[in-house]
Amino acid sequence: MKQFAELLENLLLTPSRNSKLAHMVRYFQSAPDPDRGYALAALTGELNLQNVKANLLKKIALERVDEHLFDMSYDYVGDLAETIALIWPETGRGELPSLSGIIAELETIAPPRLPGVIAGHLTAGTPTERWAIIKLATGNLRIGVSARLAKQALADFSAGFGDAKTMDDIEHIWHGLAPPYAELFAWLENRGAAPEIHRHRVFHPMMLSHAIDEEKDFAAMNPADWQAEWKWDGIRVQLSLGHDEKTMFSRTGDNIAHTFPDLLKTITGAGVLDGELLVGRDFSPMTFNDLQQRLNRKTVSAAMQKDYPAFVRVYDMLFDGDEDIRHLPLVARRARLEAWLQRYPNPRLDLSAPLPFQTWDELAAMRIRGAEEQGHEGIMLKCKDSIYQQGRPKGLWYKWKRDPRLIDAILMYAQRGHGKRSSFYSDYTFGVWKGNEIVPVGKAYFGFTDEELLRLDKWIRSHTTEKFGPVREVEKQLVFEVAFDSAHDSPRHKSGVALRFPRINRIRWDKPAQQADTLESVRQFVT
Repeated sequence: MKQFAELLENLLLTPSRNSKLAHMVRYFQSAPDPDRGYALAALTGELNLQNVKANLLKKIALERVDEHLFDMSYDYVGDLAETIALIWPETGRGELPSLSGIIAELETIAPPRLPGVIAGHLTAGTPTERWAIIKLATGNLRIGVSARLAKQALADFSAGFGDAKTMDDIEHIWHGLAPPYAELFAWLENRGAAPEIHRHRVFHPMMLSHAIDEEKDFAAMNPADWQAEWKWDGIRVQLSLGHDEKTMFSRTGDNIAHTFPDLLKTITGAGVLDGELLVGRDFSPMTFNDLQQRLNRKTVSAAMQKDYPAFVRVYDMLFDGDEDIRHLPLVARRARLEAWLQRYPNPRLDLSAPLPFQTWDELAAMRIRGAEEQGHEGIMLKCKDSIYQQGRPKGLWYKWKRDPRLIDAILMYAQRGHGKRSSFYSDYTFGVWKGNEIVPVGKAYFGFTDEELLRLDKWIRSHTTEKFGPVREVEKQLVFEVAFDSAHDSPRHKSGVALRFPRINRIRWDKPAQQADTLESVRQFVT
């Protein structure tokens, strides 16, 4: 456990990407199995310990620490794990189990015994080890390491064994693996063959687009060479279909098939399809807010499936049956996709139709009408000759999003951030006028510079009216110009409205709060 705690601390305190990679490589070289496999699972977000929640950890701490002192410390530190690690009053000299041993305990010990076991480990550990145990148990690492960076570290690690594996090699099999990854490490160290993964459990990294630069890009593009289609307001998915197994991956490679059983049980045929997951009836999409009712659920009720039926609007094909067709140009892949859909007609699969146009001005007018009349996110532009490549190749696919909506909103609450922002109030809740009352419509934590963050943090501390742990209520004086993609009805919000992808566009130090927008004006954007 000590070695894992040192790794987490080094990763947290190291800003350099290359240095983070070096720390992970050294850990994989020195840590034994299965510890390094479980560490990899924690770093990539694949470790899910169900028995330990933040409230339980806080309860354990409050049995030993004055509640007022704990709240003051948490408010100052801004991170639960660090607060408990530093304030824990008991110190022992016991020996901590290995990383894999602690995980086994947290997964198998009966709930009534769990608080005592956790307390014993916190007492036996150093502050760094306590912090690591809590981070591990809650899954909330926030140490500046993405799953992709951890996989790059695996590729770098493999280079020391003569036959270096690439990131692509690892990504190709990753989603068919499970902790503690013994077969993976054996392959990386050339002690074994590549893990055998069922083809329909393999996620194929997606081809991504660049945002269009209207002033530069269009001048070099011939409209006849490009296919245009609507940018649908759902989430991108990859359907991996076999006659004996069906899987649906999100764009990040997460298997979300269990959340949409109504969709997958209707699909026949074999292949790998690329498309947009939506909800609606008769292929008429409902709002993104409606789709969110189906996302991130462990189980989906029959009523939920009935109220929000899922379908996929497909726009590309990677495999036709068992044949890999990614090397074919887009127009050829589309023809294969259309023929496949005719062979396997399905009430939950719909083809994304191309938009006919002759000039960029004509397409620009369609883009504006589509956003205003139908709520489309924008337009996708794809070179007709483009082969399907993973990543974001230049000059082949573009997204031409609609212009963001803007409102002037009033800062209501500020919360401490996490990681390197844990000492600053960087998460902002803002609202608009509803008569003489200000009601919240959204929350944002990016869109400002480090210099602006320092000024905002100072303003928040000097204009605080109430404190609620790590959250401060402030005087209703500061106006943010907030950009967002769309607005939707939301019974969960006091205002009845939720903004999609809100971000701080400008800080209006000059604007009086009385001139901020009203709820009525925000509702004009509701789709």
